[in-house]
Amino acid sequence: MPDRHSAVVSADQSVAGIRVQPARVNPKLLRAYDLRGTVGTELKARDAFALGCCYAARLASTGGRRVAVGYDGRLSSPMLENALVDGLVGGGAEVVRVGQGPTGMLYYAVHELVLDGGIMVTGSHNPADQNGFKLLLGREPVYGAALAALIGAKTAPPADLEPSAPGETYEPEAIEGAALGQDARRQRGRSDRVAVEDRYLDRLMQAAQGLPALRIGWDAGNGATGNIVTRLAARLPGEHHLINCTIDGRFPAHHPDPSVPENLVQLQALVTTDQLDLGIAFDGDGDRIGVVDGTGRVVWADQLLLLLARDVLRDHPGATIVADVKSSRILIDGIAAAGGKALLSPSGYVLVRAAMLTAGAPLAGEMSGHIFFADRWYGTDDAVHVALRVLGAIGRSGGGLADFRAALPPSFATPELRIACPDEAKTGILAAVFERLAATGADVDRTDGLRVTTPAGWWLLRASGTEAKLTARVEAWSEAGLADLQAELFEHLAAAGLRRL
Repeated sequence: MPDRHSAVVSADQSVAGIRVQPARVNPKLLRAYDLRGTVGTELKARDAFALGCCYAARLASTGGRRVAVGYDGRLSSPMLENALVDGLVGGGAEVVRVGQGPTGMLYYAVHELVLDGGIMVTGSHNPADQNGFKLLLGREPVYGAALAALIGAKTAPPADLEPSAPGETYEPEAIEGAALGQDARRQRGRSDRVAVEDRYLDRLMQAAQGLPALRIGWDAGNGATGNIVTRLAARLPGEHHLINCTIDGRFPAHHPDPSVPENLVQLQALVTTDQLDLGIAFDGDGDRIGVVDGTGRVVWADQLLLLLARDVLRDHPGATIVADVKSSRILIDGIAAAGGKALLSPSGYVLVRAAMLTAGAPLAGEMSGHIFFADRWYGTDDAVHVALRVLGAIGRSGGGLADFRAALPPSFATPELRIACPDEAKTGILAAVFERLAATGADVDRTDGLRVTTPAGWWLLRASGTEAKLTARVEAWSEAGLADLQAELFEHLAAAGLRRL
């Protein structure tokens, strides 16, 4: 059986006459918060199977047994889900297969079915030829060193370490026991398909009570939210215009990342042509949201977070609202003006969520479009639920989304800038830029990377946790100031040895 759910042949152990070593996930898949790679080269069915084996062993060590598995709409996701489930069952886990849908539906299943963990097969907002896995143990994400330990990888894997040698083929049943360091006759687990979409939709509708009757454009981006959004819109008040709601892992309409303005062009055209009140977009697995107002202008995630914060603070006066370090000063000041306390967190959706839980905050968000509600939700980044909360906040604000956007203090800001930089060079580049800043006495916040405040505005430079890039954002109080601050940022990068291509 070529390339199906295989582990690495070696002389370490013997099972059914075949000598094998424990199943191993390709360490090149390891990212800061999940596992991702190009399907067919970095990521194969054997890696999904090996992950199932490793996860089952880790789950058993915590006393857990029941795990939810879901998958997004990518063409490779059903294959990877099957292989993953084979590994989990071989390791003795009881698998609740919730099927295709958004990551929020998997989170819902873990919480409402009181499961011991969950794994989502998803490439999130990555290109169509990539895929990966997001892991929960209990209700908490597995990331960083814990994720590396679970798959038995070093945090900086050697470049020549591969998951298996070319041409190796073997039956999964023959290696399941060895994959866990157990006897091959170890008791297998089981898997059951459990339909949760209807219940998840009903739970979402609980947040939809009392919504205003708005004219809304929805763009699922051919991602995993397509079915849910279609069914949800049919139950909501108002008028709904749906595009790209057929789940298609090729993403034929546009790339599935609503934090990038180019990916909102089609939605903007729909909103302005049909004179809608707003438009809402989702990423490939439905944990990121993008919004445009009735004029077609993008409502950036920090602006959206301010709208939601004002609404939440009505019920939780004085509460802490968490935002990442890329957020506008307007958000920080706006939270204070609404009676709340702004807390800046390092960027990274897992870190923002952790800061929310630590602070006991009802709401948190970051510029990439991940927004978390602990208020009347599960503390997860479910963008479909966030969309409903946005509609509710608009209804209670006394005006439309365009009115809210227009009333904000004027500022000029870039979207997130993604600057190619080899992973091994990130630390050195940041250190060199900081050395130059320190020499000038600049006001630098080092919560996450370098946030530099000047009278003209501020700029942020940090290392991406998911890509071989540095990310930056610049905000100023005038167009001239924005140009000057951008020039200053790239001057520092060039002096540190990184030039913008």
